[in-house]
Amino acid sequence: MNDDGPVRVRCDVDAPSRWLWLVKWCVLAVPHYPILIVLYLVYPLVTLVAGVAILFTGRYPRPIFDFNVGVLRWSWRVMNYRFPMNTTDKFPPFTLAPRPDYPGELAVDYPEHPMSRATPVKSWVLAVPQILICWAMEPLLQALAVGSAVGLLFTGTVPRGMFDLLMGIVRWRYRVAVYVSLMRDEYPPFRMDLGS
Repeated sequence: MNDDGPVRVRCDVDAPSRWLWLVKWCVLAVPHYPILIVLYLVYPLVTLVAGVAILFTGRYPRPIFDFNVGVLRWSWRVMNYRFPMNTTDKFPPFTLAPRPDYPGELAVDYPEHPMSRATPVKSWVLAVPQILICWAMEPLLQALAVGSAVGLLFTGTVPRGMFDLLMGIVRWRYRVAVYVSLMRDEYPPFRMDLGS
């Protein structure tokens, strides 16, 4: 896993099938979708609870932190399996817990030091430029995902350059998501971390 920060996103290309990606997103990954929808409906509510806790105690409640990281982790595994990454044919596990044996993994360090009590307000205000950049990169993300899938279909491999750019965008987005979710005080850097 990329060890240069408190938010680490790993993706191993695991010999995916040339054609299976055509049905993963619309058939095979479908059992994950209702669960992820429910998890993402709960996610902002528990983030608000964490924000109130940070405001009064300076601490992010550990059970809420673990839940939120688990939701991001589950979502990332499903993204590895299907569009936009298509990097593995191993079906994603139905768990919030870490699974280092799965080709896609996400980890966030718990903030051991007291957080700024201004974090809930500061994070949501200061994140606006980062969120706008992430939204602006969405067409590039989609174009890279399509190009990567077509490359996989015709060559049997995920094109390395496209994969690196996709990973850079994904890492940036997850750092911003962690910051907006109040899980870290550190402002996310304005950069793509390319490579695996």
